[in-house]
Amino acid sequence: MTDRFDCDNCKESLYGRKYIQSDDSPYCIPCYDTLFSNTCDECKELIGHDARELFYEDRHYHEHCFRCFRCDRSLADEPFTSQDDALLCNDCYCNEFSSKCVACDKIVMPGTRKLEYAGSTWHEGCFICHSCSQPIGSKSFIPDKDEHYCVPCYEDKFAPRCTRCKKTLTKGGVTYRDEPWHKECFVCTSCKTQLAGQHFTSRDDSPYCLKCFGNLYAKKCEACSKPITGFGGGKYISFEDRQWHQPCFTCSQCSVSLVGAGFFPDGDRILCHSNSKRGPDKE
Repeated sequence: MTDRFDCDNCKESLYGRKYIQSDDSPYCIPCYDTLFSNTCDECKELIGHDARELFYEDRHYHEHCFRCFRCDRSLADEPFTSQDDALLCNDCYCNEFSSKCVACDKIVMPGTRKLEYAGSTWHEGCFICHSCSQPIGSKSFIPDKDEHYCVPCYEDKFAPRCTRCKKTLTKGGVTYRDEPWHKECFVCTSCKTQLAGQHFTSRDDSPYCLKCFGNLYAKKCEACSKPITGFGGGKYISFEDRQWHQPCFTCSQCSVSLVGAGFFPDGDRILCHSNSKRGPDKE
């Protein structure tokens, strides 16, 4: 008596028929497809054992059902993406969802490097400096109307230049006679001390610190021979082409202050009222 060899599901004999072994149990083809085959997500029919099956994100497809939702192009051997569960070839996805480069008007393909600014998109290589035409990439840039500049080109083209060294001022600086200066370039014409943040004056359009200006150009006090600058609220007395600091304007005889009082000239001397009556001292 011959042993039976039946389908494990329908119990029909498998002698002379094709079958598939699964988990040590034989199945006829119809039973195997019914029990183990996946359902195509597109056409909702079983994907038979002899059909090429494609799998994507827990979804199964017949090869001929795995197609672009828009153009019906086969995606079996093509790059694709998914949008709201719909499969799209790269061309359809780009045309519908990708941005266009404002420079070359071509699609910025998914996965490619791009730059976005003020609601516009560029290929990385298309975002270039308006002046030197070099790609800006991830470097800093400065917009000017509809144009973009790398920082060196912008500074060279638009930034003010120091009156002394002619180099660009990128930050800070000093304005003197409506002209820009670097702080380190704005110095006393005589001693070269920086003048930013301190009092200064000028002569013939050249700036001087107060000390140098006094030493070079101010008149000297008749009493102490130091410069009389008049800066900082200092007061002075002037008489017959001679000047005195106010504290230095004293009687040559008794040193009493003559500020606001009457005095009498006596040659190079100035005398108070009392000493003018006595006359010159005698040995």
